[in-house]
Amino acid sequence: MKAKLVGSVVGLAISACVGLPALAKDTASQKFLTKAIQGNLAEVAMGQLAEQQGSSSDVKAFGQTLQKDHSDANTKAMAAASALGMEAPSEPSKQQLSEHDQLAKLSGDKFDREFARHMVMDHKKDIAEYSRAAKMKAGDQAVTYAVETLPVLQSHLKTAQGLTKGGKAQM
Repeated sequence: MKAKLVGSVVGLAISACVGLPALAKDTASQKFLTKAIQGNLAEVAMGQLAEQQGSSSDVKAFGQTLQKDHSDANTKAMAAASALGMEAPSEPSKQQLSEHDQLAKLSGDKFDREFARHMVMDHKKDIAEYSRAAKMKAGDQAVTYAVETLPVLQSHLKTAQGLTKGGKAQM
């Protein structure tokens, strides 16, 4: 009886160890998707803010683009999260909420400048994170989402950089 019990415990331990690489992959995917979903929610809110408080038509138009593109991206990210069986966040991170609140205190040209500067910084960071995620194990829903979303983020960065230089938004 004791031998059977020991054999069962050893078998369970081996099974658990064999499953560890898959768990690590899922954890990386889940961390990425959590940040991506929070980022999408934050960008939608920032887009709404730009539409309300932007002084230039280019900033307002970019705000509309952010809302549409990041809403679409969030639908895909939520589907990937669901496929991985994870619980998705329902709001931006505390830092993202704080950044939104800081921008919400501004108006006019000052808002436009700070908004564009923030969008450049944020999209550079996002592109780096999505590029890393795109290199995770192929076939993972998080990887597919990252690969599909990267061109949109790169387009947003280009637009934001144009706004920081006082140029027209290219969308």
